[in-house]
Formats: sequence, C-alpha cells, structure tokens
Amino acid sequence: MSDVPPAIEVSHLVKSYAGVTAVNDISFSLARGEILGFLGPNGAGKSTTMRILTGYLPATSGHVAICGVPVASHPDMVKRHIGYMPENNPLPEDMRVSEYLYFRGRLKEISRSKLGSRIDEVLELCDLKRVRHKIIGKLSKGFRQRVGIAEAILAEPPVIIMDEPTIGLDPHQILIVRDLIASLRGRMTVIISSHILPEIEMTCDRVLIINQGRVVAQGTPSDLRREILGHSSYEAEVAGDLSGLPDLLAAVEPTLRLATTGEPDALGFATLTMTTASDSALGEALLRTLTGAGLRVRALSRAHPTLEDVFLAATRRSWDVVASAPAPKGKTEKLKG
Repeated sequence: MSDVPPAIEVSHLVKSYAGVTAVNDISFSLARGEILGFLGPNGAGKSTTMRILTGYLPATSGHVAICGVPVASHPDMVKRHIGYMPENNPLPEDMRVSEYLYFRGRLKEISRSKLGSRIDEVLELCDLKRVRHKIIGKLSKGFRQRVGIAEAILAEPPVIIMDEPTIGLDPHQILIVRDLIASLRGRMTVIISSHILPEIEMTCDRVLIINQGRVVAQGTPSDLRREILGHSSYEAEVAGDLSGLPDLLAAVEPTLRLATTGEPDALGFATLTMTTASDSALGEALLRTLTGAGLRVRALSRAHPTLEDVFLAATRRSWDVVASAPAPKGKTEKLKG
C-alpha cells in the first residue's frame, strides 16, 4: 500500500458567513495526476471552496490537505504546491507578458538559470509567443486568460486550480486550453471549475457537482449517467401496426419500454422514444426485431445523455430535496458562494 498522500484531501469542509452556510460538509479526495471538473450553479459554493483549498480563505471547520500538508496550519507551505488561476484574474496592466512571467517566476523561487527556458516553455504551451513583448493591458480577453494559465503552471506545482479558465475565449482558444489541460494529466493534479460542460466532459477524469454548498453527485461522467439518469434512450421512426410494440420491446430487453409516441407524418412514420435500464448496445437487436415484425424503420439511433443532462438532473434533484424539507422558522437569508 502506497504511503503517498492524495494530492487533495477534503473532509467535512464547512464555511459560514455571519451564520449563512456557503459550504456545507463537503468531502472528496483527488489522486495525483487526476483532473477533476468542479461544477455547480452560480452561488453553489465553488469559488469559496477553491479559495479555501488555496489557503486564501479560512474554513469554519473541517480538514483540507494539499499533498499531505494541512492548509489550516501551513498555508504558506501549501501555496508552494499550488498554481491558482482565479475567475477574475488580476493582471498588471502596465507589464509586458514576458516581464510579468519573469516577475512571478522569481516570486515562486524559480532560479534565474532555469527561469528563462521555463518561460519559453509555458509561452509555447499557451500559444503566447507572438505576444510575449506586448503590454498585458492591451491584450484581448482571450490572451489575458492564457497569460493567467501560463502563470499558474509556471513553477510546475503538483496541484493546479483554475476557476473558469475558458471564460471569454473563442472556440479556437478553447481547444488550445483543452489540449493544454489534457497534457497535464499524470504530471499535475488539476481542478477546473467551468460552465462549459462539454469541455469538462472531454477533459476531466471525474466530476464533482455541488449545489447549495453540498455535494450532490461525484464520479466519472459515465458513472453519473447511470446513477443520476438511470436509463439509456433510443429513438426510432417507424411505420406500421404498433399495437404489438410493447411485447416486441420486451423480447429485445425486459427493461425496454416505450416512453413516447409521436403523431405519424404524411408517410405514416411515427417517432418513438424508448428507454431501458440496460447499458448494453441494443440497436442491432431492436432493428432486427422491428423489421422482422413487418414494421418499416426509417431511422434508429441511441441517445447519449450529455454531462449537461446529468448536471441539470442532479441539481434539480437536490432542489427537490430542499423543497420537500420543513421550512426553517424565523428569517431566512440568501446563500452566497
């Protein structure tokens, strides 16, 4: 059994502001080299949690450790293990890109002999070489975001935390950032908070979803689809006598059910939606059964729920739990995260 501690370990984390709980008993751990997507609605507590992880904000209670170092008792040491890019990254408007990275590199205690080559590396990784001599204040939003990412990875810390790293980027720049983050897998542990869910799904090993300061779901995207949605869906355009369809579907897979039936079009084809608890690929058997029963099939496809579907279902479920709970007595306050 390895004695190497997790890159990030969070246990029963709580943060309250004047009696309002913004982070409520969050626990999770992250292995070294893993990439985690950190999701939640606005005000869910994401940014608060990230600030606590980086040592910029004290927790009310709970335990947080970065590479085995407790954040509460050794915040300065923890900062040496972390590269942090906040959502609204404060960059000096009057410095050139290369000057800023040199300045930050020296603050991060990178030796002068290594700093020049390391700056060249991150400029290449972040596609910033052509603006290395430009004033930061004159750069576009996209370039400024990439300067922030370059600064976060400059000292090659074991843990990288990025709050909305792709905000304000165009599709080409998003692809660059996605490839950059993927290249860190196995070398650095990365937490990414973003509202661009397709990017999270393509980049991250695991996803953690919070709402109202609580963890409402965590796992791989495929695990969460099974846990939260609990079914696969098929859609078909079929013409013919559909009266025996339920028996046909049960013959293909006992859990296969007809969910919806659309009105037939001018050619007699109706759009059917079918759901099943099975993860197996049923398309071939379904097509063979339908055509074998004399039905005409114009189209058949399997719907693949996206991370957005999982996110909406998980947060909606957590709101439903809150709505069904007894209302607290006295004055209520709006959460801020």
